[in-house]
Amino acid sequence: MTPSGTTGVVWLRIVLLTLAGAASLAAGLVFLDLIGGNRPSGLDIVRALLLTLTGFWLVWGGLAGLIGAFIPGGRFRRTLQRPQGKTVVLIPVYNENPIETFSRIAAMNRQVVDKGLADLFHFAILSDTTSLEVATQEAVAFERLAQEREAAGRIFYRRREINTGKKAGNIEDFVARSGGAYDYAVILDADSLMEADTLAAMALRMDADPELGLLQTVPVVIGAGSVFGRMMAFSSAYLSPYFARGGALLQGNEGPYWGHNAIIRLRAFAACCGLPVLSGRPPYGGHILSHDYVEAALLARGGWKVGVAPDLGGSYEEGPENLIEYAKRDRRWCQGNLQHRRLLNAPGLKAWSRFTLLQGIMAYLASPLWLLLVITSVFAGIFPDRGGDRWGATPWLIGAGVIATLLIPKLAILLRGIFDGHNRRFGSSGQVVLSVIAEVVLSTILAPVLLAMQTRAVVQILLGLDGGWPATARDAAAVSVRTAFAASWWIVLLAFGTIGFLSLAAPAYLPWLLPVAIPATLAPFTIALTSLGDGRIARNWVFTMPSEIAPSPVILESRRILDSWRTTGQIAVTEPLLGVTHARA
Repeated sequence: MTPSGTTGVVWLRIVLLTLAGAASLAAGLVFLDLIGGNRPSGLDIVRALLLTLTGFWLVWGGLAGLIGAFIPGGRFRRTLQRPQGKTVVLIPVYNENPIETFSRIAAMNRQVVDKGLADLFHFAILSDTTSLEVATQEAVAFERLAQEREAAGRIFYRRREINTGKKAGNIEDFVARSGGAYDYAVILDADSLMEADTLAAMALRMDADPELGLLQTVPVVIGAGSVFGRMMAFSSAYLSPYFARGGALLQGNEGPYWGHNAIIRLRAFAACCGLPVLSGRPPYGGHILSHDYVEAALLARGGWKVGVAPDLGGSYEEGPENLIEYAKRDRRWCQGNLQHRRLLNAPGLKAWSRFTLLQGIMAYLASPLWLLLVITSVFAGIFPDRGGDRWGATPWLIGAGVIATLLIPKLAILLRGIFDGHNRRFGSSGQVVLSVIAEVVLSTILAPVLLAMQTRAVVQILLGLDGGWPATARDAAAVSVRTAFAASWWIVLLAFGTIGFLSLAAPAYLPWLLPVAIPATLAPFTIALTSLGDGRIARNWVFTMPSEIAPSPVILESRRILDSWRTTGQIAVTEPLLGVTHARA
């Protein structure tokens, strides 16, 4: 194995880390001078430190997107070459909608068969479903899937009655039992979809580089119908590839793993990725929830390359259709990422792997830190003798700096799309401009609500509350104002309470807090409205995506099969089911 990372990558990391550190430190020092002058108080110093810390991660993320917008991007070219290695496509499921999941698998299988790759790609559905009703539906759906062309001996289903280790344990169980029959495994989520050409290209890249342990694609969100869902889908299709391209350049051979839509070398995975059970009780102890980043770090520790392929298209997933479902998923990710603090000192990890784990932790700690900056600033305004006597226009300067840091990478991506023709894939440059504006406006309105929800999640975890492993309601879309209020009443209460308190205690500071407080007071209405469908007229103008303008073959095939299965209904279950094994763990 060759050492991961090149000299050029290391120097690029150093330069960008230095830039991010210098920019955030300069912002903190200017901030301290504005609020404290020559005699800053202890509270002033705390606020400046909070701004410096949160600002560093903000600038760091912006720099990744900025360099991604300026580096040339390769285009994926299909090839008729056949992979040499044998690949199994693994689909872990947990109380999902069986007919939707299995129809996607049927579409991928048909493409694989049509491309003449049936002998090289098998499919295995790994069920951890706990609902007996859903498990029965899975068995029925598998029976239908088993009637697909060349399914015999190629498409398998098994359900664990005890889901030890959750998703990671599910995959580990398969690797231990059946991994020796395959060279590679493509990991998909229940809502994932992938072109056969992409599957083949991933396997070919593994063939070409025997040191490559994992290759992560950049999935695009499809199938979104709500305003919230389509905003997220547009961001994933238009903005994310550039941020991923910049990230890939920085990460070198120590890239991330997002847990799905990736290919792994089974020999490397089996040798390196046995996950420990952390001592103690959840939320910090027990099985590792966010296992993907840990597995990437373990592969890098073992000397294997972990890469990202932003150029590979044909990789898709679905996403939450409303902010409530997004927050549920985010709560699980938050707990998993905060678990990683116990792994930062794990022996043998690469320095960049430790930094990546730290970055994941800070992605969630940033919200309470920003909120703490607001609280301490309010406190300084109420007690000016303890700091804040020179506050002046500083809040607006902070806001302008944050907005600029977030907007500059998006503007760079937008300008590149105008000049290189990329925007035509999204309709036109005019539509893309409107979409980017809409994304920025909606993100700004939703930001205080998301900040509050992430802060609550962090506080719950710090208090030792385990969020468990809730199933994802992928079909959930429109929510009523009543449901939205039930999920966000505490945000509304805190916002009105803060406005009332400041009106009495420090009215001069109320105007700069209103841009945060007003969206928070409207949280139930914002959540409900963004969960609605965006309408045909809106779809023609904003958040248009290539997957709608020119849907890929696998998307069209998946929809056709799903419609057919829904129309004709399910078939009776017969025994024995083809390829089915039931495992106890």
